[in-house]
Amino acid sequence: MPSFPHPGSVSICEINRDLITAESLSDDVAKDTYGKILGMVFSPVPFQSDQLVRPPSPEQDDQQVATTAPTKGLLQTLQGILNRSLTPLFHPNHVNLLPEVDLQGVSWHQHKHIIAFISGPNQVIVRDFEDSGKEPCILANESQREVKVLEWRPNGGRQLSVACNGGICIWAASFPGSAASVRSGASSFLGTLSRGSGVRYTLVDFLRSHNGEQISALSWSPDGRYLASGSYESSSFTIWDVAQGLGTPIRRGLGGISMLKWSPTGDYFFSAKFDGTFYLWETNTWTSEPWSSTSGFVKGASWDPDGHMILLAFSKSSTLGSIHFASKPPSLDAHLLPVELPEIMSLTNSQTTEKIAWDASGERLAVSFKDGDELYRGLIAIYDVRRTPLISASLIGFIRGPGDNPKPLAFSFHDKFKQGPLLFVCWSSGFCCTYPLIFRSHVLP
Repeated sequence: MPSFPHPGSVSICEINRDLITAESLSDDVAKDTYGKILGMVFSPVPFQSDQLVRPPSPEQDDQQVATTAPTKGLLQTLQGILNRSLTPLFHPNHVNLLPEVDLQGVSWHQHKHIIAFISGPNQVIVRDFEDSGKEPCILANESQREVKVLEWRPNGGRQLSVACNGGICIWAASFPGSAASVRSGASSFLGTLSRGSGVRYTLVDFLRSHNGEQISALSWSPDGRYLASGSYESSSFTIWDVAQGLGTPIRRGLGGISMLKWSPTGDYFFSAKFDGTFYLWETNTWTSEPWSSTSGFVKGASWDPDGHMILLAFSKSSTLGSIHFASKPPSLDAHLLPVELPEIMSLTNSQTTEKIAWDASGERLAVSFKDGDELYRGLIAIYDVRRTPLISASLIGFIRGPGDNPKPLAFSFHDKFKQGPLLFVCWSSGFCCTYPLIFRSHVLP
């Protein structure tokens, strides 16, 4: 039977398909369960979005920021695509649909036990679990307004991209004797330091969006050189060469962007729109194939670790979809197959999934869902996933957050945690909690 956390209890971790609960959040409980296995404890991180730090004012108002222009290589190829594209007749505004999208409000650092999450409309908190004696670091700046998504830069040290109104803030860690450098040509006001007792962060760049649009989608290429950004206000997305601060807009279709996802190998790129269309791109020549859905627009997407398939959640269905590539890159020959999660409807009485996260091993899937019976409302379903040859999922149980009527605001898996899936969840009750999912025999004593 699936593990069910009774009302009043809080979830702690998984051990061999058993989701452990306790009466309250406690480091002692964590030590007695997963702490003795992993050798560390992930304490909850409280946050209060109604007590925000006021962003510091810029040192000057004359803000010279990066311009949007093509460069050689990848961006030159993309510019050719742009020149062949048709200009849409209108730019639909999908702001009312934006809350439905699985915005990436949580991001694990690729190689360290560091988490960044959106803690308010204009601020981000960075928590380093390896530096437990230090207070979390708060990132705030006058340029960082209406934060929607964030993502750590792969292979870029401690650099974090934050999507906001008008562009993208790029933060970098500053260490004693080694301050992060602002990109040459960027505005001088960018060197504003973060607040907190841990590692300090400097705003080293601000990538200005086309027409000052609200950025609501981000995705780094796996090598960390290029950053894709998009907006619900626009039908185009931009590929940035971040080192140069230059980007190229790419357009397909008419609907505003709902989702962007670079594959783990970099061979493919996924873009989705609010009108229900989505596109698979191969990044060698940046050719794309259009797809459409009868189950609403794509509100969640996650690649498998090998980049051979992508799992999708739709706005009007409790059934997921998986796109399988029939041959190796750069082929775009692919098939869309359903992935049934029958328990979402039969147990919870919910008609639609809300958010999904797939861990980097491909063995655990976290799913939240809309509405449903009061007993299950606000829980996260955890599935055991198999990929041979097609995706199948079996329910392990549910995770319940702390506090009164907690609902998951955002969650994400650590991509490179060696001891198993590590799920971080920000709850509406004001706590962000980490849940180790332990099931490998070589990890258990």
